[in-house]
Amino acid sequence: MRFRPLHDRVMIRRVASEGRTAGGILIPDTAQEKPMEGEIVAVGPGARDETGKVVPLDVKPGDRILFGKWSGSEIKLDGEDLLIMTESDIMGIVERPAVANKKAA
Repeated sequence: MRFRPLHDRVMIRRVASEGRTAGGILIPDTAQEKPMEGEIVAVGPGARDETGKVVPLDVKPGDRILFGKWSGSEIKLDGEDLLIMTESDIMGIVERPAVANKKAA
């Protein structure tokens, strides 16, 4: 099934959380919180401003983002758990620096 968000809404897939603490302790599934990081799957065309002009979104499919714990609406689409939220619910884009390829001398 295909789904296209409307206006300034985005569809997000949560990123799987790590099941261990930094010290190596396993955290059971029942004690884990839902991750607040996700990957954008689809975006709407944008919101309209006061003049009626469509303002495109700052995010695009594939972006890794952070969002609030209670943001968005959970949906199930083709058996996959996804979130739908407005762009204003997104706190920021996670940018990972590109690792330079270094040749061993």
